[in-house]
Amino acid sequence: MIAEIGHFAVILALIASLIGATFPHVGIARNDDRLMILGGRMAYVQFVCMIVAFGALMYSYVISDFSVLNVATNSHSAKPLLYKIAGTWGNHEGSLLLWALMLSLFAAAVALRGKRLPLRFQSRAIAVQNLLGFGFLLFIVATSNPFERLDPVAIEGNGLNPLLQDPGLIFHPPMLYLGYVGLSAAFSFAVAALIEGEVSPAWARWVRPWTLAAWVLLTGGIALGSWWAYYELGWGGWWFWDPVENASFMPWLAATALLHSAIVVEKRDALKSWTILLAIIAFSLSLLGTFIVRSGVVVSVHAFASDPTRGIFILGFLAFVIGGSLALYAWRAPSLVPGGLFGMVSRESALVLNNILLSTFAGVVLVGTLYPLVLEAFDGSQISVGPPFFEFAAAVLMSPLVIALGFGPLLAWKRGNLSRAARILLPAFLAAVLGGIALTLSAGTGVVMTAFGFALALYLAVSVLLEIAGRIQLFKAPGKAFGRLRSLPRASWGMAFAHFGLAIVILGMTVSEAFTDETLTVLRPGEGAEVGDYVFTLKSVEGTTGPNYTAVRGTLDVTENGRLITVLTPEDRVYTNPVTNTTEASITPLFSGDLYAVIGESAGGGAWSMRLYFKPMISGLWVGSIMMMLGGLLSLSDRRLRIGSPEGRKKHASVKTAGGDQATKQPSSDTAAASAKVETPA
Repeated sequence: MIAEIGHFAVILALIASLIGATFPHVGIARNDDRLMILGGRMAYVQFVCMIVAFGALMYSYVISDFSVLNVATNSHSAKPLLYKIAGTWGNHEGSLLLWALMLSLFAAAVALRGKRLPLRFQSRAIAVQNLLGFGFLLFIVATSNPFERLDPVAIEGNGLNPLLQDPGLIFHPPMLYLGYVGLSAAFSFAVAALIEGEVSPAWARWVRPWTLAAWVLLTGGIALGSWWAYYELGWGGWWFWDPVENASFMPWLAATALLHSAIVVEKRDALKSWTILLAIIAFSLSLLGTFIVRSGVVVSVHAFASDPTRGIFILGFLAFVIGGSLALYAWRAPSLVPGGLFGMVSRESALVLNNILLSTFAGVVLVGTLYPLVLEAFDGSQISVGPPFFEFAAAVLMSPLVIALGFGPLLAWKRGNLSRAARILLPAFLAAVLGGIALTLSAGTGVVMTAFGFALALYLAVSVLLEIAGRIQLFKAPGKAFGRLRSLPRASWGMAFAHFGLAIVILGMTVSEAFTDETLTVLRPGEGAEVGDYVFTLKSVEGTTGPNYTAVRGTLDVTENGRLITVLTPEDRVYTNPVTNTTEASITPLFSGDLYAVIGESAGGGAWSMRLYFKPMISGLWVGSIMMMLGGLLSLSDRRLRIGSPEGRKKHASVKTAGGDQATKQPSSDTAAASAKVETPA
């Protein structure tokens, strides 16, 4: 009965999304406010229905209802409760249901937080959100019903893929989906603006917080995924440029470009057409990731196997959304009036350079990801585009971006002074040069690129500190610096944290990739192996059991100069349902780096194969990612950037609605850009 309730709730949500996608446009055509607000109400209905549906599927997993095909295929009664819950979205049907739930959540959020927007614009945006929800719900109902019954009822389930039975994979997919779907709000605002034919600074203020929230969630989702790959797969790496990994990275690059481009629209009323295009591209790349994961075109630990019917449906939906939005853009973009002008040396130009480099890199990743798939589809040839291609592109394109990140905040709007910014950044350049030289001298030859990456990280970190010092006039009026520091807006702190976090990420990537010590060896109890400055000594190997697996666990003492640093306990597990062998690395993070051990197969005679690492500064990858997320959250908490529309002094600007006498009030902010009146054309 619970499964039928869930299925019925999905159908109700489908109907509500269809009504919410069509009636607001009819209401605008007829100038009927009741029909215009119907889209928001249907978004609420859709959200409630999706909560019921997802709750019904999760309940079926928790009680191990093997009369539901999805549960019987992806769960097992002996599985720990936590992984029964995670199994709800650890499969094709359940993950799609989660995606649809997230879409309904953002549709309801736009309806709730968008009440201060002009009614025409609000109803357009919500209608687009509802249309996206309709597409995914139709996909679920037509090809991917998670509530399909199994007859006869299975006695026991097959179990979830053991690689997914991990705490990191509990939070990674929901956070990543929230980031993907969060970009749908920016997409809906862009399509609504194209239909209405106007993009204003106020529009940029509306869209930027939604994009920022999605960017924070995407950053967290990608960081969690890399962390899971690092400690769960047992190969010592954290990123392999897998097509499914790239599918999450490309929207992140586009969203980063969109964030910076929207600033130019807000502050200078420029780059309107380009910003609209970025909003379309960012969400389109999210949909492309859905196609890659669920069409069956790639084989990956991240991907869901799928039949051709599903792949064709997704491809058709992809063509409709992306093709339709780009066609609308081609039709309406020429009518967008260009805004303010700016000089070649200005903050706007720095942000344009930022956009060009990020977009180019996203394009390179897209080509590298799709080229092997397209080539195989046309002539059956199988090639692989490996990490060297992507890493070379990253070095070439991202290095100028890092340098521009130092200059950008120091340049004035409209017309900046490049020589003044260079003088301010002189300590950053000196730190970079000295750091690069010191690394080269200490490490010897063959580390030129490593020294360059190290220098870039130092440059960016010091430039952030110099920018903050300049804001508070630390060197001009040090007595008042602390007071100015306290009064800095949270958005400024957010930018500083995000850029400094990126510097730490670059530092962690550069040092860990260049200076990792790795030893592949065979050890018997009592024997040891040197890895860098540490000695790993195998003490014992014992059998152990878990809730749904058996394992061989090794115990290793790690010492430095005879002093015990830590005890590592890697495991080699064999799961029973389904029968799968996995490695569980044992990791101890230190300030200087990670001690990492993986136990392999028995080599006979009481000996065991071991993979031992010391990975210096690799934790910088995740510490820096957390700082970037914190920076985004700080900016999002700034009262001038609240989701939906800005809130400032209780002074309002009238917003004319086409064809009507009633004016909608919009709060104005402290800035001139957001206090400008916004007119929606008839």
